[in-house]
Amino acid sequence: MHIPENYLSPSTCAVFGVAMIPLWTRSLAKVREELSPERLPLLGIGAAFSFLVMMLNLPLPGGTTGHAVGAALLAILLGPWSASLAVSMALLVQALFFGDGGILPFAANCFNMAVLMPFAASFLYRTLSGGAAPGSTRERGAAFVAAWTSLNLAAFSTAVMFGIQPLLFTDPAGQPLYAPYPLSVAIPAMMVPHLLVAGVAEGIATVLVLEFLRRTAPSLVARRSEGPSFRPAYLLLALLVAASPLGLLAAGTAWGEWGAEEIQALVGFIPRAFETGLQFEAPAPDYAFPGLSEVLGYVLSAAAGTSLLLGLFALARRLWNRTAPSR
Repeated sequence: MHIPENYLSPSTCAVFGVAMIPLWTRSLAKVREELSPERLPLLGIGAAFSFLVMMLNLPLPGGTTGHAVGAALLAILLGPWSASLAVSMALLVQALFFGDGGILPFAANCFNMAVLMPFAASFLYRTLSGGAAPGSTRERGAAFVAAWTSLNLAAFSTAVMFGIQPLLFTDPAGQPLYAPYPLSVAIPAMMVPHLLVAGVAEGIATVLVLEFLRRTAPSLVARRSEGPSFRPAYLLLALLVAASPLGLLAAGTAWGEWGAEEIQALVGFIPRAFETGLQFEAPAPDYAFPGLSEVLGYVLSAAAGTSLLLGLFALARRLWNRTAPSR
């Protein structure tokens, strides 16, 4: 679901960039308003969780791969504004350091996974749970449906972004300049595997992690600021780092994330943007490091991304404590 470089026109990317600026600004303000300093580390933990689950690729029908995002879980635990900020930071680290998602379409990726997902999930969870007791069948069902639906909403939005490119942007010969597949191809290709597999994975992960935290760190789930225990959450992150090589077992490439040579093999030509557009080289593309095995590179990437996100939010907490008015 990560839109790579040169799949969207610069004008499309600019539209979403303009749209996301006030949303990020509002997210920062809401976090300061709603989240106590004692719970601020949860933003780093949530961002790291999202980063790690997106590394765990799953085989999807049609020979492609996909992944959960974790945005629904964060929306339930932290609220949609905090979840939006956390997922945005995870996507930023992925794009800048690992080449997972493009730099120009960064805002579009955030709109799909850091706006549509958490806000849809939060609304559905609150509506469907209806105040049901935590851990009840109704509450778990609400969490699953919210996660499954929100992931598929994000996948649909991604498919539409892909599919409108050949309608709007072509060369004089009529060939697409950017993503080459029309809506009639992009929507079913994205939606069928996400409806059947990736959405189910998002729902199961959301319910299981909620239950794990409910049993081991109930103050986090209940949003109590008094003496929250982060140890179980850090343990979960460590387990995910260790398990990250499981994401290598899914063969193939996510739909719509092909390189120029793969595009040529699929459609018979290379859209011009792939040759003339932005060519950004991340330090560790595809979570790999020169001289290291694929597995070791993946684990190192997982650990590095997690540490970076935890460190960034730890720094943010220190700055917050210096500038926040006394309560």
